Amino acid sequence: MVLKVLFYGGTRFVGKALVSRLLTKGHEIFVFTRGNLPVPKNITHIRGDRSNDEDLKKLSGHSFDLIVDSSGRKLEDTQRLLKFSGLPSFRFIYISSAGVYDNTQLFPISEESPIDFESRHIGKANTESWLKAEGIPFTSFRPTYIYGPGNYNPIEKWFFDRISNGRSIPVPFDGQTITQLGHVSDLAEAISKSLETDKAINQIYNCSGSKAVTFKGLIETAILATGNKVSDFNLRSFDPSKLDPKARKLFPLRLTNFFTDTSKIEKDLSWEPKFDLLNGLIDSYKNDYLLVNHEQVDFSSDEILFD
Repeated sequence: MVLKVLFYGGTRFVGKALVSRLLTKGHEIFVFTRGNLPVPKNITHIRGDRSNDEDLKKLSGHSFDLIVDSSGRKLEDTQRLLKFSGLPSFRFIYISSAGVYDNTQLFPISEESPIDFESRHIGKANTESWLKAEGIPFTSFRPTYIYGPGNYNPIEKWFFDRISNGRSIPVPFDGQTITQLGHVSDLAEAISKSLETDKAINQIYNCSGSKAVTFKGLIETAILATGNKVSDFNLRSFDPSKLDPKARKLFPLRLTNFFTDTSKIEKDLSWEPKFDLLNGLIDSYKNDYLLVNHEQVDFSSDEILFD
């Protein structure tokens, strides 16, 4: 089945990976963006800003089978888009976030775990609730930390910068806090597979790597991914108690345990990640980090952690 697909976003990271995946399936792709980044070949580009009603009117003459919103943050964002594009005849795909979950002592976090209504991602949870209440066929994905080539969030780059410059690497306390990363290619594959089954209709899925990792384990894996030896680096402990546990200004990951149960998506979609953490970081390092001309990094923020 060939679908007429509208992407809000589609030229950065997750959207870009998913556009590439759906093109290989033969779908007809339309991308609505401001045009700040190169547009993939073999797609139709509709230039516009999703916050501008005049731009959104460009969508009114079309009808779409599938709509993918990879850049919406608030309920109003999605409501405005659907007002002009109309409802998709097949499915609405929404990229949410595992950041909607409340702090908990019960791990792994399931799709039924409590929501944090003060979360900066609460607009995504509100959007999911609205889609369900409106009876709009949808599938939503809640990744933890997405990494891989094209990542504009300084996650793996934060570690690679310090490794490449032979720096001491800050690690909270003893490094035993547990986190979870998922490769962008695996997320794109999961979304693609969700289109192949009715089981995914009106479902919300955690989507990430199948295994969690300690901060220390993540740093050591990142070192190995760059071709270096763990023994050549100093992991320097700092006390994170004075920092916002969810802030990522000085350290790129939230400073609390954060990992999800992915058994639902694995079962419903017959999906499993193709990238383990080491191979995923190698992919990110070789196919992204080494290909970019990096400006000189200011490491003064590291010293703040040690004060």
